[in-house]
Amino acid sequence: MTRGRNFLVIMMDELARDGVGCYGGTGITPNMDRLAARGVRFDNAYTPSPICVPARAAFQSGRYVHQNRCWSNAQPYHGEPEGWAHRLKAAGHETVSIGKLHYRSTEDDNGFSREIEPLHVTDGIGWIYGLLRRQDATCYDTSGFAQGATAGHDSYTDYDLEVRDESVNWLASEGAAKRDKPWAAFVSFLRPHYPLTCPREYLDLYDPDRLPPIRFDGAQSEFRHPVVQALRRYNDYDDHFADDRHRNLARACYFGLCSFADALVGDVLKALDDSGQADNTVVVVTSDHGDMNGHHGMWTKMVMYEDATGIPMILSGPGVAEGAACATQASLIDIHQTALDACGAAPSAEDHRLHGRSLLDLSSTPYDETRAVFSEFHDGGSITGITMLREGRWKLIHYAGFAPQLFDLEADPFERTDLGLSADHADIRAHLLARMTAEFQDPEEINRQCFADQAARIDELGGVAGIYARSNYDFTPVE
Repeated sequence: MTRGRNFLVIMMDELARDGVGCYGGTGITPNMDRLAARGVRFDNAYTPSPICVPARAAFQSGRYVHQNRCWSNAQPYHGEPEGWAHRLKAAGHETVSIGKLHYRSTEDDNGFSREIEPLHVTDGIGWIYGLLRRQDATCYDTSGFAQGATAGHDSYTDYDLEVRDESVNWLASEGAAKRDKPWAAFVSFLRPHYPLTCPREYLDLYDPDRLPPIRFDGAQSEFRHPVVQALRRYNDYDDHFADDRHRNLARACYFGLCSFADALVGDVLKALDDSGQADNTVVVVTSDHGDMNGHHGMWTKMVMYEDATGIPMILSGPGVAEGAACATQASLIDIHQTALDACGAAPSAEDHRLHGRSLLDLSSTPYDETRAVFSEFHDGGSITGITMLREGRWKLIHYAGFAPQLFDLEADPFERTDLGLSADHADIRAHLLARMTAEFQDPEEINRQCFADQAARIDELGGVAGIYARSNYDFTPVE
């Protein structure tokens, strides 16, 4: 453990690996590419949940969703269980957040000494309609997604520019001040999360007619799976496009927003350089989850395919190898241990019990084929609990009470061939399910606990009628 390093996390919202150039993606992202060239690119990093609020709660607490029980966008993080920011603040480090948090409220102790331009869930409650996943299969209007694919600025891009400015100012002033202990900062942008309104200069980087094609392979057979079919029906974004040209425009807007976000990252990294602290700061650039961007006939996230659960994760700074790639599975929960490691905070007994590992450790050791990572989804459209285990080349998706899916990501990286019912792969499925149960928790028990917690939350909100009496929306408004 090296003492005296600062720690900076820059998080985008809904940034898929395909949106980042150094991952071989379509996105034009020179700043993230340069960071990867002087650091380590994690090629198999995952979100603990392919939706905003649970993913961010896991990131903050260092615990998987079933452990912190922030199951959905209506069950936000509220400062408990304490995570990496609490641990560093208690040890005397300055901890600051700038931008989107998507927790319950600034009134909670989220672990930060200061929250600058925070964006939390709406009214401290969040998006509650997703709680009705057994009662309502079509409870929100997704048509605005396709309609929003256009050039211009909106409240999301304006917010991100403010976050960029506040981050640059903090690094130039308070962040650069002499301190007894290193600082930890969390900079969090909204983009490339929809609405797909993209500033013209970034949209013009992409020709909609020359984008790589959408991967529809296997879509029709996938939709015969009742859980996947329910997810597709609930998140029916694709039904609102006029034609393939319209779809390609939406994809160009998404990639343009990836480039917009990359420019903001570049501004923050330049401010870090200008402050004279880059050589003493461990930097992680990542995302809360990915984006389907039309593949498999789906958009946004909320499924377990690679485009939604796989995330970019780039590590750079003192003691980090340059221009390296790490194939070991990594997760947002690893940020907890990384923050403690970077800033020299001694881990507690509870820290040692967490599943996460320091990215500084992962990046400096040979490929660990035995490590597995876990993800889960329990929000709108999921008629049952969905859990995922990635071990080596194999990826098991467990649907509580339904048939599983199994993919060989080495032979089938685009998940065209579902081996969930293959007799030849029964032993592999049994092994992965046994490991999921032993190392994490029985997925059937996770499902039972989640539905019980969500039933109690529905009652607190006045039942189904009480939820219907409240406003609905497709993305968190910036107030």
